Amino acid sequence: MTTTMTESKQIEQHEQEPMDVRIDMPWGYVVGRWYGNRQVRPILALHGWLDNLGTWNKLLPLLPKHLGVLCIDLPGHGYSSKLPEGIAYHFVDYLCVILRIMEEYGWEKVSLMAHSMSAMLCFIFASLYPHRMDMLISIDIVKTRYRKPQSQIDYLRSNIEGYMVEDERFANAKRQEPPSYTYAELEQVLFKGSNKSVALENCHHILERNVSKSTKYPDKYFFSRDGRCKYYTEFHTSPPFAAELARTIRNVPYCVIKGSESDFIDEQSDEVIGILRSNNPHFELHEVEGTHHVHLNNPRGVAEIINPFIMHHRPPQLETWTVDDVDGGEALPAAVQEFKVTVEDSENVKRRKRKSNL
Repeated sequence: MTTTMTESKQIEQHEQEPMDVRIDMPWGYVVGRWYGNRQVRPILALHGWLDNLGTWNKLLPLLPKHLGVLCIDLPGHGYSSKLPEGIAYHFVDYLCVILRIMEEYGWEKVSLMAHSMSAMLCFIFASLYPHRMDMLISIDIVKTRYRKPQSQIDYLRSNIEGYMVEDERFANAKRQEPPSYTYAELEQVLFKGSNKSVALENCHHILERNVSKSTKYPDKYFFSRDGRCKYYTEFHTSPPFAAELARTIRNVPYCVIKGSESDFIDEQSDEVIGILRSNNPHFELHEVEGTHHVHLNNPRGVAEIINPFIMHHRPPQLETWTVDDVDGGEALPAAVQEFKVTVEDSENVKRRKRKSNL
């Protein structure tokens, strides 16, 4: 049975539509959304602290179409399962999520795109498993956090006490609905809570998967993400330890984008950046105008950096080319042209060899 041109277009359009996925975990499941090409291994995209996969909504349409992007909600965030009552969140849980997803899909290597908290996690992951990574894109974080000893002691104490309070609220939430707010109030909460990093007009991208409609008040909503995530246990390092981690990240294509208005990458990051530049020929650092959520507020500026990086380190294969015809026939991007010429030259050589053998 032959497929008509119309049917082919319908199939192609269907394959381009995002696909919701659910990946089983020992404690429940992680949910995600797979955008774009599903014929090749995608980029795995991880969000920041208390956010969810909606953080990538504005950037995704601007990325190259030959690769898909699998965005997930980390445990306790968005629509993914919460950890059981009495269990605290820990950075190791999130590192294991990456490994479990790789195992689920049978990936020998992984391409990662991460923001904030997840960029810290991916710095650690890259130092532990550099041989299992072929690309890392980090938004506005380049290392783990440092704290002086007394500050670390105070942090651990307050974190444990905060977790205990939230764990009790988590248990009570099964019997009693959390406090609810109007949607406009929630936008203000997120805007101010992010230190105005998430532009007010973009708050809905995060809120969509982090709130639920109140059953008591028809026009109000409550936060449905796990409040215990506010007190998850970070992985803190000293400068010497972070430097040693950076030294293990060799030959991993690593692109860091700093928001110009953010101080998450500051002078404390200089040593790690210097080591990455010295030891890793594929390391890049760029600054783009914007806040800590620069990828959400200024997606075009971020895409201008990310796209050439992706095209260089994971170029399209001939069978997966889906080049957009922008502005009615614009020339192919330089990286695609170079790749195309290389492939065509190699094919011509093969044809000449075959012809000479006849």
